[in-house]
Amino acid sequence: MAGYHQKNLDHSYQFPAIEKCKIHGRENQTVVTDLDGTLLRGRSSFPYFALVAFEVGGVLRLLFLLLASPIAGILYYFISESAGIRVLIFATFAGMKVSDIESVSRAVLPKFYSSDLHPEAWRVFSACGKRCVLTANPTVMVEPFLKEFLGADLVLGTEIGSWRGRATGLVKQPGVLVGSNKADALLKAFKDVTLPELALGDSKTDYPYMKLCKEGYIVPPAIAELKAVKVEKLPKPVVFHDGRLVQKLTPFKALIIILWIPVGFFLACLRIAAGALLPMPFVYYAFWALGVRVYIKGTPPPPAKKSTGQTGVLFICSHRTLLDPIFLSTALGRPIPAVTYSLSRLSEIISPIKTVRLTRDRTTDANMIKKLLKEGDLVICPEGTTCREPFLLRFSALFAELTNELVPVAMSNKMSMFHGTTARGWKGMDPFYFFMNPSPAYEVTFLNKLPYELTCADGKSSHDVANYIQRMIASTLSYECTNFTRKDKYKMLAGNDGTV
Repeated sequence: MAGYHQKNLDHSYQFPAIEKCKIHGRENQTVVTDLDGTLLRGRSSFPYFALVAFEVGGVLRLLFLLLASPIAGILYYFISESAGIRVLIFATFAGMKVSDIESVSRAVLPKFYSSDLHPEAWRVFSACGKRCVLTANPTVMVEPFLKEFLGADLVLGTEIGSWRGRATGLVKQPGVLVGSNKADALLKAFKDVTLPELALGDSKTDYPYMKLCKEGYIVPPAIAELKAVKVEKLPKPVVFHDGRLVQKLTPFKALIIILWIPVGFFLACLRIAAGALLPMPFVYYAFWALGVRVYIKGTPPPPAKKSTGQTGVLFICSHRTLLDPIFLSTALGRPIPAVTYSLSRLSEIISPIKTVRLTRDRTTDANMIKKLLKEGDLVICPEGTTCREPFLLRFSALFAELTNELVPVAMSNKMSMFHGTTARGWKGMDPFYFFMNPSPAYEVTFLNKLPYELTCADGKSSHDVANYIQRMIASTLSYECTNFTRKDKYKMLAGNDGTV
């Protein structure tokens, strides 16, 4: 189902279990499958409606969906599946810009869908040459993930109505795709070609379309021990994703989020004030007292001595959030200025360290960084943007041309509720969302200073130096190096080049 989901599962007499399906020789066959409870382990798509509600409409829309969900459940179980799903669609989508829904479906939902794939259903689905998904979920929600990440050729779902670019909350004819509507949609889509040879479903409501195919297999309810398909087995990994929520929301978790946000915002303001107002040597202890965990590994270098004419050290950090330089300074116990590609005005105001914007003009930026290094230590994140997954983006090589005093720093963090980064939203809220987590954690690992024979001073190219440091940090964090850039991320998530 597309909402609350516990279908009639008495199917043993009709179709064999999916474990009995052989996948050899399916390369030229077409498969059609349901989504919730079949291709996905979970039988409820409330979590995905909740994600759209929160990411587009905020906490009040999430509250509205949560209040409407019991009505949807009662209608679904006792009156009409279609009616229950319509309530969820209305509560989630009514009044939203269709472009915002599409943006969340492209940038946020794939991460969560990809973490819940049913291993047996994926085994069969991926073995077939042509793949079709038939679902009661709104097409606008599921199509980007299914086509881009799972290689689906056709997605047939419920179509939502719109007026002047905004969703009405109603559905287009023939209505919600449940029961016979699924069979009708399949027949219409394949009227000029041969129907799929293979059908997968998980309940009696899937029988109408399954009976149209030569073979049909039932996916039994997923047991707790059943693990989802590993990310590395997918045709395309989810490297970039957006959205503020770390976890999928069950109704209970949604309630916890709603209740926590006022408390969390107050706590975030307190933590930010402590970081901004206290002397840097005391920030480490204040963070621990306020529930922010800072773990330090390795041996950092001593501060540069101006009296001897020594230039500052350039700390080369992996980039997880805009707070990386602040936690580096916290670990060192002294404020380290940071150069950054983009920073909101609010973040600049509340920052406890000096921040300098890069202009993206190579000569101007090089002169500015050299000047700052003469004044003391400096921190830079050469990836140019953050990445949440265990990947490192391509390092800009500019830093390697400017100094031979290079100290790589591996940064990692943990959040339980909210992500402290965004590509689509307002970046001014990034530090607030990070500090709204009940007990966020940062791990700062200082690596050995780069030997001179591995710097440009010994004839190495700046690109070689940058790539070497990228590999060093990736090895420390057990991350994977990539050639993706800031432009790649923003083009994928926000449809722009990332210029702020």
